[in-house]
Amino acid sequence: MSDNQSWNSSGSEEDLEPREEPGHPVGIAEFSGVLSKWTNYIHGWQDRWVVLKNNTLSYYKSQDETEYGCRGSLCLSKAVITPHEFDECRLDISVNDSVWYLRAQDPEHRHQWIDSIEVHRSIREGRRDKGGVQGTIIIPPPLADSGYGSESSLRRHGSMLSLTSATSGYSATSTSSFKGHSLREKLAEMETFRDILCRQVDTLQKYFDSCADAVSKDELQRDKIVEDDEDDFPNTRTDGEFLHNNNGSKEKLFQSLSPKGINGIDFKGEAITFKATTAGILATLSHCIDLMVKREDSWQKRLDKEMEKRRRIEEGYKSALNELKKKSHFGGPDYEEGPNSLINEDEFFDAVEAALDRQDKIEEQCQTEKTRIQRSSPVPPGDVYSSTGTHRFSDKVEEMVQSHMTYSLQDVGGDANWQLVVEEGEMKVYRREVEENGIVLDPLKATHSVKGVTGHEVCHYFWDTTYRNDWETTIENFNVVETLSDNAAIVYQTHKRVWPASQRDVLYLSAMRKILANNENDPDTWLVCNFSVDHEDAQPTNKCVRAKINIAMICQTLVSPPEGDKEISRDNILCKITYVANVNPGGWAPASVLRAVAKREYPKFLKRFTSYVQEKTASKPILF
Repeated sequence: MSDNQSWNSSGSEEDLEPREEPGHPVGIAEFSGVLSKWTNYIHGWQDRWVVLKNNTLSYYKSQDETEYGCRGSLCLSKAVITPHEFDECRLDISVNDSVWYLRAQDPEHRHQWIDSIEVHRSIREGRRDKGGVQGTIIIPPPLADSGYGSESSLRRHGSMLSLTSATSGYSATSTSSFKGHSLREKLAEMETFRDILCRQVDTLQKYFDSCADAVSKDELQRDKIVEDDEDDFPNTRTDGEFLHNNNGSKEKLFQSLSPKGINGIDFKGEAITFKATTAGILATLSHCIDLMVKREDSWQKRLDKEMEKRRRIEEGYKSALNELKKKSHFGGPDYEEGPNSLINEDEFFDAVEAALDRQDKIEEQCQTEKTRIQRSSPVPPGDVYSSTGTHRFSDKVEEMVQSHMTYSLQDVGGDANWQLVVEEGEMKVYRREVEENGIVLDPLKATHSVKGVTGHEVCHYFWDTTYRNDWETTIENFNVVETLSDNAAIVYQTHKRVWPASQRDVLYLSAMRKILANNENDPDTWLVCNFSVDHEDAQPTNKCVRAKINIAMICQTLVSPPEGDKEISRDNILCKITYVANVNPGGWAPASVLRAVAKREYPKFLKRFTSYVQEKTASKPILF
């Protein structure tokens, strides 16, 4: 047989497909191009060179690297191609638990890929229909399900119905005959066979009785003939056993008949014994049937118990399989922040909280090392911060500063719109719930008192980017886009992604100011304000959601007089801090999750930052 005609016992479709012969190529022209492929939740969508050839989809890092081999491939024979319901450029290709998430440049490009894939699949299926059935053995269902081993054995049995052929279904090689039959049905069959056997025994008994009567009549007739012959043949031997006739042949003579019949066989007695034996067998069989009927209830209970156990195991297996599939797909683009996300709020919050916990553990290990690092940054003279400076955003900075001095320092204790959400020692955190178009814009305000530091020192470490990575744990990277003046700069920073939330970036102007007090008895005010701006060198990208912020750190230094002639020490100073934040996170994160994260993270940030300032300034001269 040729290769495509040989029969493979494994029965796999691939083995039955025709092979390509030299000089006779099979297939159509390949289709290739650039598609964006979802890699993981860290790197997101990445451009890949994808090739469709011979019903196989393969991808490479780029077109230039095709000679180094593909990074992955899928056989499309059993693949499921699903155009995304909402994203017109996306298509998902899945084979069992493996899923590829792909995005085309535009809807038309996606349509071309889907059409090409279907063409390859249809041609492949056509070849299989044409050449894949050669050598395939098909067993008819009646023959396959019967109790006979082969077609020849069925022909050998013919249409004869016997007890042997009826019970052949109980053989170990054919247990399929039990399917669909209960124990009671089988017992009914046994009852039927018993009735048949009873009728057969009655028939045999009548036959034996007739035989016994015929033998008795025959013996009487022969006895009469013997008596007549004795008078005519006096030369009979005394033993009466044999007699020679005229031809010299021997004839056997009938012995004197006894009640036992011919050769001493008592047919009637034997028939009675057979009937009694059969009756005993039937009685035993009936007893067995009664026992089986009585035990069927206990067997049924055991069967029901085993079936229930099997049902629970199957449900557990299905549940575990679903969880496995869910985990294997968890992290895909459908299970992250978005307008059509498949993850619910509880799962979203649990995932975010778990990711934040992991980040906290990592930062705890690194924080001690960060604190030990000695960084120095020149501190400009105090008069540098007394004015806004001259740059294109100076008016906007002045407006923001005055707004914070007017509204941010107002007491919120008696305002019913502000809710106290956290209180830890001297620190109090307030929140006012505000939503706009479904996006959480809750203003937040925190007050805190820190001993041993001045307002100038707190604002210096908060504003100077030299120390930013020492205390800020949420930033992945940042850079100064433009320095506007000695006390103002435009900063771009990206924050660490907390899956399943999208990664966020922010572009803001950061300015530090010193506001002199109008009354000599009042302390001066140090302030850092950060607010979002636009810049041509840091345009929004598809990889991050651009957040909008308006944040201020406002500090005042209170000094208590030292005892006697002692100089002022850090034990005599106290910094009153007011921190306000108005953040528009953008994106589609659930409101409950954003509020829960803000309630958790803002107090931690304020405690971490103020502790860092205390450690950095403990051995340094006081900076008023």
